Amino acid sequence: MHIAKKTPEEARNTAMTDKTAQDHVLIFDTTLRDGEQSPGATMSHDEKLEIAGLLDEMGVDIIEAGFPIASEGDFAAVSEIARNSRNSVICGLARANFADIDRCWEAVKHAAKPRIHTFIGTSPLHRDITALDQEGMIEKIAATVAHARNLCDNVQWSPMDATRTEHDYLCRVVETAIKNGATTINIPDTVGYTAPRESADLIRMLLERVPGADEIVFATHCHNDLGMATANSLAAVEAGARQIECTINGLGERAGNTALEEVVMAMRVRNDIMPYRTGIDTTKIMHLSRRVSQVSGFAVQYNKAVVGKNAFLHESGIHQDGVLKNVQTFEIMRPEDIGLTAKNIAMGKHSGRAALRAKMAELGYDLGDNQLKDVFVRFKALADRKKEVYDDDLVALMADASASGDEHLQVKKLRVVCGTEGPQEAELTMSVGGEEKFVDASGDGPVDACFNAVKMLYPHNAKLDLYQVSAVTEGTDAQATVSVRISRDGTVYTGQSADTDTVVASVKAYVNALNRMHAGQGRANNSALQTSAAG
Repeated sequence: MHIAKKTPEEARNTAMTDKTAQDHVLIFDTTLRDGEQSPGATMSHDEKLEIAGLLDEMGVDIIEAGFPIASEGDFAAVSEIARNSRNSVICGLARANFADIDRCWEAVKHAAKPRIHTFIGTSPLHRDITALDQEGMIEKIAATVAHARNLCDNVQWSPMDATRTEHDYLCRVVETAIKNGATTINIPDTVGYTAPRESADLIRMLLERVPGADEIVFATHCHNDLGMATANSLAAVEAGARQIECTINGLGERAGNTALEEVVMAMRVRNDIMPYRTGIDTTKIMHLSRRVSQVSGFAVQYNKAVVGKNAFLHESGIHQDGVLKNVQTFEIMRPEDIGLTAKNIAMGKHSGRAALRAKMAELGYDLGDNQLKDVFVRFKALADRKKEVYDDDLVALMADASASGDEHLQVKKLRVVCGTEGPQEAELTMSVGGEEKFVDASGDGPVDACFNAVKMLYPHNAKLDLYQVSAVTEGTDAQATVSVRISRDGTVYTGQSADTDTVVASVKAYVNALNRMHAGQGRANNSALQTSAAG
């Protein structure tokens, strides 16, 4: 049920006295649905399950696990996430038709707390696409929301492109959804068109004009096309919305979605003027941010708010002097608040297993004995090549370890010959389906020669869309993290790897992407049904 909004003075008094009495803003994470719709951000089945588990542990109220009718893979992931969930509501997305809604329910019904989220585009532009007039759309909303409510007690409804829908008509469709059983009304700024004042005014208008609006929860879903997603979401909360839809790192289509870490930390740091509480364990933010970046292949920009590499670094002499005297002079958050260790202490080749286990626990990794054994071997190999192994090196090492294993393609041995004249040469030994093969290839540079060698051993028609290199830490012995994005027949696959040798990291990242493509093709061949759906 919607909680009546307090006056600013009442809210500030509440903030100063009892935080448990503050309005609870629900956090609805759509990293696995809207976030995964980013071109190139496709996650594997196991990666989706892992991210969902981390979100559940973090305290996310609602996890939108996917679009069940989109494919057999999406359906399987949503179903398993629903079965494994402990605390979070598990939500699936469905278009406004019975087939979508039925398929969604089949996937989420296994959850202890399931939710169906159904939507239809209501703006003039979207009504033209659906070829429905206003009355026809009203009838469709009534029928589909009622159908969803007959299946599930927890139904969310969204008027897609709400911020460009006529206000009178928006009130009508919202009223129709509420009358037919919607328990949450989400107001999407689908194309990132609105601004903070408009975002707040829209929520206030709906609360004032729509019958029954005070009996349900209003949500806000903002895109970042104009860089205002976080501001728009917080403005909507100030106006009475009590659910924010967001993603880790702001992942999402085009310029992305509202970033979970930004809205959560904004309400925490500025609780004096935004007196709302969430159930998020903020110390898990950094680990989730890193993991989502790794599995999606989308690097976090260095100056990204809250989770960027530079968020807690100070280079200016004035800033450094101030922080040394009093950290609050230039830091409004503590690194520990988001799960960053207070001290980035380097480990070396003399560090033992106990020290490594403790360090990995600090970074958010709970390693079992077998996993610790494997990671320790990798750590020792890295420590032999680097004088000092820092936190970011260990995070990269974990990402590389998770990408390896029983894969169709495995790099066994690589030798690259470079010269100042003529093409570069690469000698590659690679296991293909368990059979070791060797080839000698040339190319325009060492990386091109290596990629040519891989293609000779594993012929394919995938297009290389992205090749990106970034240093994990500073220094000439720094590890390089390489991200590769390939596409074939409209499907995008990503790979990532880290190594002190940039060429080796490049080949491993390319092979990781090809392994994903191979696994995806295998699933497609074994599936009797592959249904595509627009998100």
